[in-house]
Amino acid sequence: MKAWRRCYRVLKRTGTLKIFVSFLVFLCGAAAVLTVLEPGIDTWGDALWYCFVASTTIGFGDICAVTRAGRIITVLVAAYGILMTAMVPGVVVSYYMEYLKVREKETISVFLEKLERLPELSKDELFKLSQRIREFEHKE
Repeated sequence: MKAWRRCYRVLKRTGTLKIFVSFLVFLCGAAAVLTVLEPGIDTWGDALWYCFVASTTIGFGDICAVTRAGRIITVLVAAYGILMTAMVPGVVVSYYMEYLKVREKETISVFLEKLERLPELSKDELFKLSQRIREFEHKE
């Protein structure tokens, strides 16, 4: 649950959440239009399924657009889906990498601060510091 909240915050901070929500609204709108235009799509649920399949570029072929307008909508849905598939994970990963860099810098600055105060540290603090150095050596 914590990871989903973090992902939500990242999407919200970067503005990608608005783009993602607009994509979902576009899918629902395209499904509504396809329900009216396409003779082979009878329900909104079928149209939404078709839009999902088109946006993910899976293309099961169980439902097909036969009208010119339906095919144009399908192309738009597929292009928008490809854009979303590329953009959302890219933004999340980029933001997370920056987050890790900032966290690493903070950790290093705390470590350097302790090294500067080395003569003032207690035996327990010195022991903990030496353990962290050993852990760092084993990671590399």
